[in-house]
Amino acid sequence: MKRVVQPELLDSLPPEVPQARGSRRDLQRINWWMGHHGLLARTLRQRLPAQLPGRLLEIGAGDGEFFLRLARQFTPPWSPPRATLLDMQDIVAPSTLAACARLGWQVDTEVADVFAAVPRSEPVAAVFANLFLHHFADAALARLLLKMSQQTDLFIAVEPRRVAQPWICGQLLRLIGCNAVTLHDGVVSVRAGFAGRELSELWPDPAGWHLTERRAGLFSHLFVAQRAP
Repeated sequence: MKRVVQPELLDSLPPEVPQARGSRRDLQRINWWMGHHGLLARTLRQRLPAQLPGRLLEIGAGDGEFFLRLARQFTPPWSPPRATLLDMQDIVAPSTLAACARLGWQVDTEVADVFAAVPRSEPVAAVFANLFLHHFADAALARLLLKMSQQTDLFIAVEPRRVAQPWICGQLLRLIGCNAVTLHDGVVSVRAGFAGRELSELWPDPAGWHLTERRAGLFSHLFVAQRAP
């Protein structure tokens, strides 16, 4: 089954309308059910080099709630821990940033298109994305991965795993009470998800990197690119 990338409803809805707010709450539950916070926390612990302090960068960070839950499970081996949350929409609530600060994190936000974002002048210890890369067709995705390879030595993505019957995922989302926007976008996301080594094949200069790509759980796909020493 080939990747099919289609628009998702949440991307075009004004962020303040009830359907969008409800869908963002659904995504919080979906991430919990899929175990994405724990998966990313474990991967960062295993891969993040302790000798290279820097800032973490989340691309496609949305409302910041995913990062907040990640921060409750993971702290880098240096102090103070710092992160930037990048998204095209300015929807991270002050209360979310305050909650991160209570956990000891220094977190700021950047509202920008990821393709137009200015490269960091300070070291970026790791860039990560959760349920973000599947929004892009292969040509745009290749450009995005090239940009990430120029920004950091460690890139991690957790994405939907593409399956032959995406409607099954829609039925599961219905069972946990997701709204109509999430039901539509869930099926679209699975069709645009990844399998095999599709992301590895799009990564630039694979000879200079250690690439890991595998199934993670029932419906998730994990990709890790770490620069070879």
